[in-house]
Amino acid sequence: MTVQAVIFDIGNVLIEWQPERFYDASIGPDRRRAMFADVDLHAMNDRVDSGGGFADEIARTARDYPDHAAAILMWHTHWLDMARPEIPHSVRLLRALRARGMPVFALSNFGLEPFGMARGVYPFLDEFDQLYLSGALGVTKPAPRIYEMLEQRCGIPPDRLLFTDDRAENIDAAAARGWQTHLFDGPEGWAARLIAAKLLTESEAA
Repeated sequence: MTVQAVIFDIGNVLIEWQPERFYDASIGPDRRRAMFADVDLHAMNDRVDSGGGFADEIARTARDYPDHAAAILMWHTHWLDMARPEIPHSVRLLRALRARGMPVFALSNFGLEPFGMARGVYPFLDEFDQLYLSGALGVTKPAPRIYEMLEQRCGIPPDRLLFTDDRAENIDAAAARGWQTHLFDGPEGWAARLIAAKLLTESEAA
């Protein structure tokens, strides 16, 4: 089926997102493991991704877990240190698709305030033809509604969309709606999929 738009997730597809790695380096693996066992930091982040206030959600969590408060607050003050570095080959693929005239969208669980910070560091975040952020839409992947909203707003039939994401549950939800999908496990595999779909040549996908 002809692809009319290619859709990228952002975290761990275009930008590495590894909070655990940051905390291992900052407070040590043992303290990090203890904190993540006591505090559901990913649930905190999900609330931000769903439209909650960035600083407010983190400060509330820090108040709820005073033994870990200083480290929890680093999620706010050092967020850019967790969302790094970019994945250069993936960025090249995005730009190669756009150079070909292929519309490229982003569909990402991303809070609005963190996204604003990331835009100041990663210029390619301003290069999407359309941007679908959970923080703006008020719903996160893999809820079916976020995929439905993208379909309604872009007007492209689901089977003409090609989507890559690093989380299987997000891919499964898109596939259930008839989207073409690719589970991202590195830019090389994504490049091969784009070549197989005849969206890029081997030289363009290098």
